[in-house]
Amino acid sequence: MDWLYDLVTNPFLLTGVGSWFIAQVLKVIIHAIIYKKLSFERLFGDGGMPSGHSATVSSLAVMCALVCGTGSVEFAIAAILAIIVCHDATGVRRETGKQAVLLNELIKAFKELEEDKLPEVKLKEFVGHTPIQVIFGILIGVGNAFIMYAVLF
Repeated sequence: MDWLYDLVTNPFLLTGVGSWFIAQVLKVIIHAIIYKKLSFERLFGDGGMPSGHSATVSSLAVMCALVCGTGSVEFAIAAILAIIVCHDATGVRRETGKQAVLLNELIKAFKELEEDKLPEVKLKEFVGHTPIQVIFGILIGVGNAFIMYAVLF
């Protein structure tokens, strides 16, 4: 059972998961303020403000830098992972969300013309992030990493 104790007390894992959780809770709150509707689906959803993915990987990279040093292989792996994830969030995933919006509108328009020929499909539109959403995710992750480091070490 040592593996279970190691898992639930791993400072790197706790920091990453904690940063993701903070970002996702903020996402629910911000979505509720903007749309005047509480949507707990946003707690596990992609896209929106702030980026949970960016918060997670940036906090992991910063924690690795603080604990293992910036010359460590752990930091190098975490930093490269963070760069890829943040870049992907504003690139491919953001474009996928834009395409989903357009395709949903096309499906809606075609359904009005010929209802029987199109299947009932609604693509997810919240999948990517704007650069500002990624930046706020990174700021949450970095801030949480420093707090967790101060508390745990």
